[in-house]
Amino acid sequence: MAKEEPQSISRDLQELQKKLSLLIDSFQNNSKLPQHSRISLDSDDGVSRLGSAGSKVVAFMKSPVGQYLDSHPFLAFTLLVFIVMSAVPVGFFLLIVVLTTLAALLGVIILEGLVISVGGFSLLCILCGLGFVSLAMSGMMIASYVVVSSLISCWFSPRSHEI
Repeated sequence: MAKEEPQSISRDLQELQKKLSLLIDSFQNNSKLPQHSRISLDSDDGVSRLGSAGSKVVAFMKSPVGQYLDSHPFLAFTLLVFIVMSAVPVGFFLLIVVLTTLAALLGVIILEGLVISVGGFSLLCILCGLGFVSLAMSGMMIASYVVVSSLISCWFSPRSHEI
């Protein structure tokens, strides 16, 4: 029974190696298919179905970078994985930027409301104080007018001199 285990393990490893080599061969064969058996990006049906995004893909695949990535599928896959994996941190960064901007705007609005409230209350207090001061000054002016006018009328009134 101890001899059966290493043989079954070696048989399993051989089967796994065959499957892996078949998988690698299929990847290599799919990337090296002749142009007429590949899906053509130049066909008008594909472009019309994809719309303007399809024409951008066709333009990219005709560029030198697209040709290079087409001939190096591992690099293209690595680039795709990098882009997909970098989407999460970039998304978090943009979320933080948006939330910070909203918090700043909300803070400015709250701060502006606080400044306007304090300024309005200060203005109310100053205007009430000025109203009280103007009332007191007008009262004193009217009182002084009455006193001065009665003194002037007493001094300059034509009275008979009684001795």
